[in-house]
Amino acid sequence: MSVPARPQAPRPLHGDAVRPIEGWLRRHGLAGRSVAALSVCAAVGSGAMVVLQAYATARMITAVVVDGVALSSLQGDISLFIISMMLRAILDVLREGLAFEAGGRIRAHLRRIILQRIGHARLQDLPPSGEVAGILSEGVEAVQDYFAAFLPQRLVAALIPVLVLVCVIPFDWVSALILAVTAPVIPVFMIVVGKGAEALNRRQWQRLMVMGAHLFDRIAGLVTLRQLGAARREAALVAAMSEGYRSVTMKVLRLAFLSSLVLEFFSTIAVAMVAVYVGFRLYYGDLTFLPGLFALLVAPEFFRPLREMGQHYHARMAAIGAGEAMMALIGPDQPAATGIAAAGIAPRDWRMLRVEALSFTHADRSASTDVDGDSVGPLSFTLERGRSLAVMGASGAGKTTLARLLLGQVSPSSGQILLDGQTIAAQDLRAGIGWLPQTPRLFAGTLAENIALGQPAATQARIEAAARAPQAHGFISALPEGYATRLGEGGAGLSGGQIRRVAMARALLVSPALLILDEPTAALDAQGAQALMRSVLAATPDAARLIITHDRACAQLADHLIMLQAGKVVFDGPPQDLPAAFFEAPKEVRDV
Repeated sequence: MSVPARPQAPRPLHGDAVRPIEGWLRRHGLAGRSVAALSVCAAVGSGAMVVLQAYATARMITAVVVDGVALSSLQGDISLFIISMMLRAILDVLREGLAFEAGGRIRAHLRRIILQRIGHARLQDLPPSGEVAGILSEGVEAVQDYFAAFLPQRLVAALIPVLVLVCVIPFDWVSALILAVTAPVIPVFMIVVGKGAEALNRRQWQRLMVMGAHLFDRIAGLVTLRQLGAARREAALVAAMSEGYRSVTMKVLRLAFLSSLVLEFFSTIAVAMVAVYVGFRLYYGDLTFLPGLFALLVAPEFFRPLREMGQHYHARMAAIGAGEAMMALIGPDQPAATGIAAAGIAPRDWRMLRVEALSFTHADRSASTDVDGDSVGPLSFTLERGRSLAVMGASGAGKTTLARLLLGQVSPSSGQILLDGQTIAAQDLRAGIGWLPQTPRLFAGTLAENIALGQPAATQARIEAAARAPQAHGFISALPEGYATRLGEGGAGLSGGQIRRVAMARALLVSPALLILDEPTAALDAQGAQALMRSVLAATPDAARLIITHDRACAQLADHLIMLQAGKVVFDGPPQDLPAAFFEAPKEVRDV
């Protein structure tokens, strides 16, 4: 396990680079636009109620203090004050609820398209799992704040000050002029501060992604680290990375608090200027008490939306950093459907799959593709429905890489895959594939849930039928809770052979047109392996079956066999014709 490189300080993005990111974010924000618009309407309505409150308050104070009118005769103003106060409270609650709902819709939309992208992407196109987890959690939350907080507040900050100015001008045009002149200072200052906060936010996001990938890697290898006595050293390294992330986070917060302080300072100065001018004009008799008091009461509310937009401005910078990572993962636009759909062939409605000159070369040995070796192919063979093809070879010969090429997990360097004579992309074949990986994985949940992972609506009868072929029904039925037995993470509670049988039942439940079995008889004795394979072959009479194995007895059950050495085909023919000399050569250490 390698130590991740320290992320370099990113250079600030220029406007031309930020605009595509914000455009991409807004396109994906359509999922919550209608609800966010209602939130803005509620905020503007709340601002209107504030103006009414200020007007009612100014009238009551003027009547009581200046004119000496009794409170009992001010029932109209008192009612206006109470009603506007109650409506303001209701609208504020409604605004918060609508903003939360808009953010929830956008979160769900983004996570759905990210998961769809992960499900259809090739392994070499995906970032480390820690980075993906960070995008799905912190990244989506950052983008949600951008839509639920910053964008609505930007509209509110444009509408409410205009509303206040329109209401103040008839009472005191000088105060309105002061407010209009000082208002642009706050947005200008936010832009200046944003230039400095931008690089800090992007650096913070990059550190979070590196730290997440590093932590996931160490957790996956925790048992090995403890056995080698390296767990404390790695824990110290994670702590050092966490400290670096904390330091950058504190710099961002420091800048955010400083900007908030300066924004409050400017707004306070502007309100003070209004107060001074109102005071002098009252003193010299150029202004009556009611208009002056009304202008003083609404002046803080004029700047309140602008101050709140300044508080939410860091949400925009965080969303740009997260959006940059999401664009790299999802792409600027979602890919259009190609392959089988374009060719008019359903993933299950084919009779013959032909691989022609398919090859794969590792362009980047350091890439996290989970495949080794230098190259595989060119390979050419045919898979027909109802027949089996066995693939044998020493460890590292390219057998598993071949399976991943057919699964679309890695992209071929050259060659093509044909379905009934029509070229398709391997990714488009997935819906009709049942796959047993070399190291199958079960998840925390019941046995029935694990078998029905790809078919969650499957009935109990179908689940049991799928479990009978790999001979898993017997030991599952013997458990006290049967198919409702809960497993721990990774299939804890079952043996290696039982895990493999359950995973094979999962592959068979989808009624695959193409069944790919990678070392299906591993962890099984010779007699059990033979019985298992005969049962699986009998249960899939209409499927094309690709069997990757080291077991010669298992390969003898196939209709055809190809032998690989160093990624090349060295034998292609009936399994009974395979020379025994192929099994006398020493084997490599690792599998591809």
